[in-house]
Amino acid sequence: MKKGFTLVETVITIFIFTLGLGGVAALVVNLYKSYNYAFQQSLAISEARRGLEAMVKEIREAKPGDDGAYIIEKADDYEFIFYGDIDQDLAAERVRYFIEGTTFKKGVIEPQGMPKRYPLSREKISVLTSYVRNMPPIFRYFDGSGNELPAPSRLKDTKLMKVYLVVNINPNQPPNDFTLESSTQLRNLKTNL
Repeated sequence: MKKGFTLVETVITIFIFTLGLGGVAALVVNLYKSYNYAFQQSLAISEARRGLEAMVKEIREAKPGDDGAYIIEKADDYEFIFYGDIDQDLAAERVRYFIEGTTFKKGVIEPQGMPKRYPLSREKISVLTSYVRNMPPIFRYFDGSGNELPAPSRLKDTKLMKVYLVVNINPNQPPNDFTLESSTQLRNLKTNL
């Protein structure tokens, strides 16, 4: 009697081995995708956190524009424009934080000429984070007593701001949204506090 595998046994063994190898490969690919997604999410959160910290610091130090403009130029739910010396060059830049789609951006205009002007064509825009999923407003404005301000009185009465960012690279996949929140007093406007 000869010992060995028949053709049917060999085919079944190869099939089971291939099936097992396919399962292991699928598991490795799935683990890699999960790790990559978690890594990308943590990068997006870190990017947003750094942007938020810098933004709050810059807003805190807001001051009038070199052309005599008031400290705050625009105070909307998804866009905030102010003046401040953000690069420590003794000139007040026009700084705009805004959202475009799901991308949170910063625009900066250096003052030009004599008398000083802020030409919109000279705005340099940078991306702070690309995964903002805000439904509530990003910016909220408060007076010296802590009362939230409606749109018409924001420019002249704002003393405190809250910034709220929701970050998620893919809202259809866990982990859930990550929320970043901070507040700041505008030092050059903090009367009645």
